[in-house]
Amino acid sequence: MNILERYHAMEYGPAPEARNEADAWLATRDFGKALFIGGDWRAASGGRTFDTSEPSSGKLLAKVSDANATDIDAAVAAATKALPKWSASSGYQRAKVLYAIGRAMQRHQRLFAVLETIDNGKPIRESRDIDVPLAIRHFMHHAGWAQALDRDFPGQKGVGVVGQIIPWNFPLLMLAWKIAPALAAGCTVVLKPAEFTPLTAILFAEICERAGVPKGVVNIVQGGPEAGAAIVNHPGIQKIAFTGSSEVGKIIRKATAGSGKKLSLELGGKSAFIVFEDADLDSAVEGLVDGIWFNQGQVCCAGSRLLVQEGIADALIAKVKTRMSRLRVGSPLDKNTDIGPLVDLTQLDRVKGLIAEGARQGAICWQPDAALPSTGYYHLPTLATGVSPANILAQEEVFGPVLATMTFRNTEEAIELANNTRYGLAASVWSENVNLALHVAPQLKAGVVWVNGTNMFDAACGFGGYRESGFGREGGREGMFEYLAAKLPLGPVIKPATSSVQPVEQADGVGIDRTAKLFIGGKQVRPDGNYSLAIATAKGKLAGEVGLGNRKDIRDAVSAARACKAWPEATAYNRSQVLYYLAENLSGRADEFAARLVQLTGVPAKAAREEVDQSIERLFLYAGLADKFEGRVHQPPARAVTLALHEPVGVLGIVAPDDQPLLGFISLIAPALAMGNTVVAVPSERYPLLATDLYQVIEYSDVPSGAINIVTGRSAELAGVLARHDDVDGLWLFTDADTCAKAEAESIGNLKRVWSGGGRSLDWGSEEAAGDGFLRRAIEVKNVWVPYGD
Repeated sequence: MNILERYHAMEYGPAPEARNEADAWLATRDFGKALFIGGDWRAASGGRTFDTSEPSSGKLLAKVSDANATDIDAAVAAATKALPKWSASSGYQRAKVLYAIGRAMQRHQRLFAVLETIDNGKPIRESRDIDVPLAIRHFMHHAGWAQALDRDFPGQKGVGVVGQIIPWNFPLLMLAWKIAPALAAGCTVVLKPAEFTPLTAILFAEICERAGVPKGVVNIVQGGPEAGAAIVNHPGIQKIAFTGSSEVGKIIRKATAGSGKKLSLELGGKSAFIVFEDADLDSAVEGLVDGIWFNQGQVCCAGSRLLVQEGIADALIAKVKTRMSRLRVGSPLDKNTDIGPLVDLTQLDRVKGLIAEGARQGAICWQPDAALPSTGYYHLPTLATGVSPANILAQEEVFGPVLATMTFRNTEEAIELANNTRYGLAASVWSENVNLALHVAPQLKAGVVWVNGTNMFDAACGFGGYRESGFGREGGREGMFEYLAAKLPLGPVIKPATSSVQPVEQADGVGIDRTAKLFIGGKQVRPDGNYSLAIATAKGKLAGEVGLGNRKDIRDAVSAARACKAWPEATAYNRSQVLYYLAENLSGRADEFAARLVQLTGVPAKAAREEVDQSIERLFLYAGLADKFEGRVHQPPARAVTLALHEPVGVLGIVAPDDQPLLGFISLIAPALAMGNTVVAVPSERYPLLATDLYQVIEYSDVPSGAINIVTGRSAELAGVLARHDDVDGLWLFTDADTCAKAEAESIGNLKRVWSGGGRSLDWGSEEAAGDGFLRRAIEVKNVWVPYGD
């Protein structure tokens, strides 16, 4: 066969990567002492080990130390001891260490790549050309953040000791994503790699020794579920960063509820790969190969759902099948291999089981006619057609080389299908019409959207999801915030409200009775249960009665908030005008609200007027910031720009405090509204009349119906309802500690973003209780990648 014939046949000879250096490293390493704690190597205190094997053959690579809770205690103690000196070091000093790590990794780049491929099974091209260079890029990039920390993040300090748990699909890259920003922020680290893939983390620990990382700053503990649970539950850890399955993410959310630990979760996905009829089909097919068969489909953001416009579906599917038939399945150390083995037999069995169930539910599963290697955990690339939106292959994360295909008729249907998932990590949009692509991208519920491309990553650009794909971001400016904390102006401990009915003395005099109803969908409505709650003045007399809201009232309020499209779709300028108008109209009734504050809370008249004036000023502040707290444009080292768009979280539940009841209420709803969220607010339980008095101000301030909904009643009960409601996207709570903890634990149904005061109120009149910190909690950052050039 001549060269031309070989070219057309796409039959290449083997091109194996040499593994002798990696084998030599494996032969000389004592993996029985693989725990790196306090700068020293040690065996697990219980003497246990676990096996790590080569996915391409099933052969044993090493028996690795298996840490237990005692070992985690030691690692946390080492990190705690190292924290004061490391956090107090200058940004320049930390930058030098991060730079040294990156340079040392460059010197051992090939060894990292080969070890990653041997241990994980991914093709050497991917390890060599993507994973390792990008890991190095993260350390270099974050060296700059370390030195610029005081300038770019004023008032922010490292959160403390960080516990990090990473998965097996990108062992080295996930390590870099986690450790680099933590070190730049001045945190110390306890990191647990996955049991399937411990090798490159051990090599990285050796790099830390050579790069001069101070002892105890980086601690790497190999282990299984016991070690992971010990990290999550350890009281000496101030932040947990986890990448893995949504199921485990929910367990961690529940375990950390009420602990005060900062938490970021990067979880599963079921990403849509949308191809419009005007797309370059050949380019789309190549993007699809990268989107779903990269790393054997073991990628959280894999484009595992192909949505193709009806008119081109047959042509595109034919091209996909032709391309699939030419994918090379084989040794991951062969430079010509496209698809290597899955990581383990358990993963192979899971993929086979999901395909069988998908076929039972009506999918037609096609595979190319190709032979698989005789050993190892290999699976052929699989195309599933005839897939209904409810099919398990369209809804569940397979984490294997399986592509589910559906068709759509128009743009609206494409968006609806793409969002028909509980996940929201990534999406890919293919169209030669950039206007169309940029019209679709903001409407997709995904943290990352690639236009005419896929799997583009960079340390300067944030990555993370919506919905059950987790919360928080990794990379870029927003990723740095995950490891930083600002000192909030904490107020007093909030005491739980008494559930017993307190006697209220009848007010003197006879006036016209006013009924304070609930405010839902722009209307004043009676509570579903038709019960009322008596509200006392500061002197114990009856000030009025408010509706006692219940679960159904919250449900109606959430439905009204979700149905309100006018507010999130309004321009930031229009939202600012409405907030200015709210402030203007509140100002016109300032005396009335000041008198109400005096009547209910008993504060002096001067203090009451100051609270009203501060409330008006706060509305003015957020009105002015509504069109100024904007996204950014990143320029990664690729022919692309990344648009970091600020989007509203969605429907926000807000449980307001009793302290400074008007100012606290305004300080919470104003930033949420400024960023385009719709709100379901539970006002102060003791002083709800201040919120019900706002109804008329809201009604004649051009606020769209459903943008603000107010349900009065028992804060603890209503907070729980909001936490459990899966159509609530975020929850802010300033109530007692027990209520906050329960709400955090009960929020796991849809992994909504929860921010609480941890049982403490704030000094709402302080400058720190307003501004960018509140606005950041009111947004999601979506990174839209737009390539350019030929």
